[in-house]
Amino acid sequence: MDPADPIPLSALQHWCYCPRQCALIHVEQVFAENLHTLRGQAVHTQVDQPGVETRAGLRVERALPVWSDALGLIGKADVVEFEADGTPYPVEYKHGSRNKAPWIAACDDLQLAAQAMCLEEMTGRPVPAGALFYATSKRRREVAIDAGLRRRVEEATAAVRALLDAAVLPAPTFDKRCDKCSLRDICQPAAQPVLAGLFDSEA
Repeated sequence: MDPADPIPLSALQHWCYCPRQCALIHVEQVFAENLHTLRGQAVHTQVDQPGVETRAGLRVERALPVWSDALGLIGKADVVEFEADGTPYPVEYKHGSRNKAPWIAACDDLQLAAQAMCLEEMTGRPVPAGALFYATSKRRREVAIDAGLRRRVEEATAAVRALLDAAVLPAPTFDKRCDKCSLRDICQPAAQPVLAGLFDSEA
């Protein structure tokens, strides 16, 4: 990967969920759909059409392109609400409810924080918080964009760039993440330890 190439924001979320999934999508360029990805697409059809509206004193922009030259990130924010003073408030849409497993919620938070950091660089205004809107429960969960979360974005960005530069598929980790992954049949995580054992026995 060219060091000048920006990293898609989606790659951070994919890496957080599973580095092997990230490499399959962004290095091997493979993807597959399942019920979870289709539900996610259905949610995003509501906000993927670019547009601007004003409501309750807010300027609301949908499908807003965002980027950070400092971090080397590029992507799109589902919704950004701009307060009267111009302060951005990103809102990322997700399927499911607010009661997600903590490890999934942490990946959602990471993606939102990356959007916030892009918006700060673009607008010159601090973005102290954002929200995740969950389509099933139709409720928001506000996320404080604090120092710890910002550090996680920086670390994840560096890890993803290293992964893309190396262009090597990480070994699979066969655990609960695989149950929801649309790439399970391509990845075949359950078969990998067996194959490794066969090769070891022949060595």
